[in-house]
Amino acid sequence: MVAVRPGDVEATLSRVDPLRPVLLLFGPDIGLVRERARVFLAKAATGSTDPFGIVRLDGDEIAGDPGRLVDEAGTVALFGGRRVVSVRAGAKNIVPAVDALLAMPGLEAVVVIEAGDLKKNAPLRASCESSPRALAIACYADNERDLARLIDTMAAGAGLAIDRDAREELVGLLGGDRLASRGEIEKLLLYAAGEPRVTAAHVRDIVGDASALALDEVVDSALAGLSAEAIEAYHKALGEGMRGDVILGLVARAAQGLHLMRLGIEAGGSVERAIDGARPAIHFRRKPLVEKALRGWTAARLEKALLAVDDALLAARRSAALGPVLAERALLQLAATARRG
Repeated sequence: MVAVRPGDVEATLSRVDPLRPVLLLFGPDIGLVRERARVFLAKAATGSTDPFGIVRLDGDEIAGDPGRLVDEAGTVALFGGRRVVSVRAGAKNIVPAVDALLAMPGLEAVVVIEAGDLKKNAPLRASCESSPRALAIACYADNERDLARLIDTMAAGAGLAIDRDAREELVGLLGGDRLASRGEIEKLLLYAAGEPRVTAAHVRDIVGDASALALDEVVDSALAGLSAEAIEAYHKALGEGMRGDVILGLVARAAQGLHLMRLGIEAGGSVERAIDGARPAIHFRRKPLVEKALRGWTAARLEKALLAVDDALLAARRSAALGPVLAERALLQLAATARRG
């Protein structure tokens, strides 16, 4: 297996391994997938004199012409240097093209493939993880430690210090998507430019709507039965470039976490203890909706709801054009089921 462990990701991405020239980046955090791809592609292209830079291919196009990926990877750079190819997977199957690439003798080009959330047995993930010529890196939503590190790094880069309570407040408002989080931090640092420190007041002034960008509002509102709020937040997320199937994936994971908490409650625990013991910790602004959801659902009903969300998620992934509509309908059905409870 050439799946990269979470603790080894940064070291792995710090250099181009000529023995493993194919890199698959996948996961529910599409923003993190794209950020890591952008940084690695720039590193791979360093020193190249090719004026055309990085060759970018659409996954759905190469699915219909599997040989094109091999042709592009095997083409000698016009002005010398390493050939760098970027592939963004879409709704269609690109596994035949990738398998042909991995079997290609003398592959010297660097190929970076960006994909969405892939299950362990997904063919694209399985092909890359089982090949000695590829690396596979999962990109999951940032945890509290990751977000704190990102905030500190960006603040230091802007020449600003940030108060501890401001950092804690900001961490609670971020986390659904790396690019959205980075955008909110950049906005905050610009707002606080010229001040001696970034304070909690700055965070409340400028990042008040970051929870919607982090998708917590979509998830919490749907599970609490608040249809209008869930759909309003959903359309905000779509406006920020998030895909319907990715949002449904986050809803499914949240429902799984809620299911585990309900099991603890039904075994004799309390709602308050379940919320206080949640890891990662639930931000105080989310607690009222999470508590409402925990009191409204049972573990058995959540199991049925999860099956329905999974079906909608699969349908949304199979049809990119209908994905946003299918995800919206699933959110409305989930919220309606929550209210009936």
